[in-house]
Amino acid sequence: MRIIAGEWRGRPLRAPEGETTRPTADRTRETLFSMLTSRLGSFEGLLVADLFAGSGALGLEALSRGAEKAILVERDPAALRALRGNIAALRAQQRCDVRAVSVLALGPAKAAPDLLLLDPPYGSGAGAVALDKLRRHGWIAPGAWIAAETSRDEEIDVKGLEAETVRDVGKARIHLLRPVVE
Repeated sequence: MRIIAGEWRGRPLRAPEGETTRPTADRTRETLFSMLTSRLGSFEGLLVADLFAGSGALGLEALSRGAEKAILVERDPAALRALRGNIAALRAQQRCDVRAVSVLALGPAKAAPDLLLLDPPYGSGAGAVALDKLRRHGWIAPGAWIAAETSRDEEIDVKGLEAETVRDVGKARIHLLRPVVE
């Protein structure tokens, strides 16, 4: 596993030990960030939330491409060790806010991220549940982009969010969502 592009291009990332966490494959991450780049143009100055962060590969990739700050939320101890190790190896501590809690335990947002990246456990439905709660707690700004990875047979249907596009990549399905403008 490695950073694909930007400031830290090619730098390796450590995956958590054990079978609890499933890191996003490099190919899936490449596709996701290509999709996001075509829509965002640039990651410069963005506040990014990497939810169900695991190793932090998604949030760190966004930082490498110019995002200003990343909030990384992970509760698994092995994943937290890998996440903190990856942040330290990249010397990115000043740009990272690690929260060692469940995504569902997050309270109201102090500032809504521009981009939310979710990679919940496959088949759990946790992504939709988390997005519904995050929407109600002010984590989703009106112009935000939301990228969620699920298994190919999963859909994400959350009140107040609409799918901009859905793409299958290997065993994964990438959902790009936007808030519904009312």
